Amino acid sequence: MTEKRVRVRFAPSPTGPLHIGGVRTALYNYLFAKKHGGDFILRIEDTDQARYVPGAEEYIFEALTWVGLTFDEGVHIGGACAPYRQSERKSIYKQYAEALLQNGHAYYAFDTPGELEAIRKKQESQKQTFQYGPLTRGSMKNSLTLPAEDVKKKLDSGEAFVIRIKIPDNEDVVVNDLIRGVVSVQSNQLDDKVLFKSNGLPTYHLANVVDDYLMKISHVIRGEEWLPSAPLHVLLYKYLGWENDMPQFAHLPLLLKPDGNGKLSKRDGDRLGFPVFPLQWEDTVSKEVSSGYRESGYIPEAVVNLLAFLGWNPGTEQELFSMEELIQSFSIDRINKSGAKFDAEKAKWYNHRYLIKKTDEELLELFFPMLIKKGICSTDDYIQKVISIVRERVNFVHELWDQAHFFFIAPESYDEKAVKEKWKENSPAILTELADRFKNLTEFTAGIIHNAVQEFLKEKQLGMGQVMNALRLTIVGSSAGPDMFKMLDLLGMEETIRRIERAINTIKK
Repeated sequence: MTEKRVRVRFAPSPTGPLHIGGVRTALYNYLFAKKHGGDFILRIEDTDQARYVPGAEEYIFEALTWVGLTFDEGVHIGGACAPYRQSERKSIYKQYAEALLQNGHAYYAFDTPGELEAIRKKQESQKQTFQYGPLTRGSMKNSLTLPAEDVKKKLDSGEAFVIRIKIPDNEDVVVNDLIRGVVSVQSNQLDDKVLFKSNGLPTYHLANVVDDYLMKISHVIRGEEWLPSAPLHVLLYKYLGWENDMPQFAHLPLLLKPDGNGKLSKRDGDRLGFPVFPLQWEDTVSKEVSSGYRESGYIPEAVVNLLAFLGWNPGTEQELFSMEELIQSFSIDRINKSGAKFDAEKAKWYNHRYLIKKTDEELLELFFPMLIKKGICSTDDYIQKVISIVRERVNFVHELWDQAHFFFIAPESYDEKAVKEKWKENSPAILTELADRFKNLTEFTAGIIHNAVQEFLKEKQLGMGQVMNALRLTIVGSSAGPDMFKMLDLLGMEETIRRIERAINTIKK
């Protein structure tokens, strides 16, 4: 028997921006497909037209492209199973809904939304939950309770209807999940879900199963929130005669809030100050703008590495993986069952690790536009030297300016707290004499400056802090900054002395 080719799909709905958890689902599908030499497919599930959001589909594609996920088939690409947008496949689904009607596994239901709402409210008043299923359908308005001629009249007259699956009575429905093992659900706990609407569109459940079958999907790797729907999907495969072609299921753990208390949401990102979307998104109605990882300065490789570890681990101490290394190491049996807490600090750590892997030349390309915006004119050589000094101190490219602005602009003011703590009565006299020493140096390099300062300290019997704290304040304007001697080397003797003299004349103790 020939082994089934691995074919997986990522099938988002264009109802808004893609959550970072959705990107993780796409990543796991991609890694699994590439590990097994299979196909990775993008399908857009847009049967819920009422919730369709313009621009969401383009956002999904752009976001996945940004993190480096490429598709073998799908929307925007095409392929043997086209079309890959469900709204363009409407003519396909009706025949399968009719097949379920004919074999007795589905039925027409004519209950109006108002009637259903009235029943729900009545049940709620009795502290009960209404479920349209094996225990209640016998008292509802459907083709199981109405005479055949009444059903025909309603259909012929164009009366609104839905087609519901007929869930079996008292049957254990088994889902074999690659992550969670055997999941068994008693059928009386399931709804007779709507499969097809009178507007000619299927619901997610029918379209999803039909498309997965027709596209020869071998593995369905999706979020844990779809686990309650899996028994229904198993029944649909069985009732449509596709049980032997049913894909294997793997339901991924949830991405949790940083405190582990519930699913990660946009509100958590807003509240705690980190993105939950891959790219910036502007709501078309409210015009509210939500931050994205790309616009916040994250490197796509860092985001991929971060997401890979939110629910999976390689079983080793290694934390930094290239995409190729992730592909080679990935396996479903190392995905956790329990939810993964999102750690914003770990996200920054990953970005820092990938940022410092970049060359000074690569960082120059990213940093240069920021300098242009600030009106800074400098040589590539000088900027690269600045980057080499401060790169270890930043998590994001935009932080280079925070750590390096004084290399381009001399301080015009001095941090009050630093002045109070570091600037002593004798600081002007000490720095004036030190500046005179600097003027007499034949070379102004980090090593020579260091030696000159050491000799000065020894000769004057001064402590390092007495001199260096005040010196840093004159150069930087605060008490923080990179290695002093490298900084002076790069600024040069004239600029160093100019800054010392300006501080002496400006700072009033």
